Amino acid sequence: MPSEPVHSGENPRAAHRTSANVGRTMIGEDIALTLKIVVAGGFGAGKSTLIGSVSEIRPLQSEEPLSESETGSGPDRSDTCGVERKTSTTVAMDFGRITVHAGLSLHLFGTPGQDRFRFLWEELCEGALAAVVLADTRHLEDCFAAVDHFERRRIPFVVAVNRFPGAPDHTEHDVAQALDLDGGTPVVLCDARDRASGREVLIRTVEYAGRMHTARLLAAVG
Repeated sequence: MPSEPVHSGENPRAAHRTSANVGRTMIGEDIALTLKIVVAGGFGAGKSTLIGSVSEIRPLQSEEPLSESETGSGPDRSDTCGVERKTSTTVAMDFGRITVHAGLSLHLFGTPGQDRFRFLWEELCEGALAAVVLADTRHLEDCFAAVDHFERRRIPFVVAVNRFPGAPDHTEHDVAQALDLDGGTPVVLCDARDRASGREVLIRTVEYAGRMHTARLLAAVG
């Protein structure tokens, strides 16, 4: 039977509705920020793994077993080629939290990777500061939908290439060209299983989003 979601004292729906909760005890003291980051990408790219590796709480996951056709054993094989060991798939979202440093924490929302759940992306991206698009170089074309989604909505994003054993070894420049990214969109290499690597991806994402939002604000008032 599928495991039941673990809430771990968090209210992910409330966090989803509020992208940045700002609190201060008195004027002049430090401001505590909670920012929303969306983690997207193709099926099996490592979204749940990344959130699970960096989250300081037990992540909430909404996974269901794959059907016979989806695992490739049935006549109607789905989009799981190259990730044959997967036995489950995210059907709603993943949720985790990480404190980057004192006063700044990130709420992470992982999107489902399969096309049939794409209708959920719009709501999950509501109020997001930025996004991470996880890429698997064995199926780089699976990133196109996420890249297009964030570019159309002007949500800053970083492409994080999850280095799977035996996967084609492409440089950041190669990946940027293959995905036809806008100039300046960061591409980083990572290991979604490693906490330090995942944390570095998130820091790069927040930094890039800060630069983009600042540039847009200055352009609007200039």
